[in-house]
Amino acid sequence: MKEALPIGQAAAQSGVKVPTIRYYEQIGLLPSPLRSEGNRRLYSEAEMRRLAFIRHARELGFEVDAIRALLDLQDNPQRSCTEADVIARARLADVEHRIASLTALRKELRRMITACAGGSVSECMVIETLAENSQLRTPEKG
Repeated sequence: MKEALPIGQAAAQSGVKVPTIRYYEQIGLLPSPLRSEGNRRLYSEAEMRRLAFIRHARELGFEVDAIRALLDLQDNPQRSCTEADVIARARLADVEHRIASLTALRKELRRMITACAGGSVSECMVIETLAENSQLRTPEKG
């Protein structure tokens, strides 16, 4: 087994910043690591693999609760992967929704830019479009 790494080296090797590692410990995604005689955190290979798992899940946009559920599944390999599939499908649906929203946004911006004659502000379609769609919103009553 490799020697355990102090938090600075764990951060450098994993690509996760020191405060983020501490945060993951605080919220229970990472177990509290062993401590050196000088009370420094020391991360084992298993903890480094878990940290890499968390980092990759965050890169894919999974929320903390989803990561917690995925880690629980990883810790219990005899369980069905159905729950992991459900979590991944929900994330995919979110990504697809965001892509659709961004595509609509791109279309609207292109329309505004194409319609802009480049003349004075009084004839500017960018300004006009924003002004037409900028209705004041009243707070909804709950």
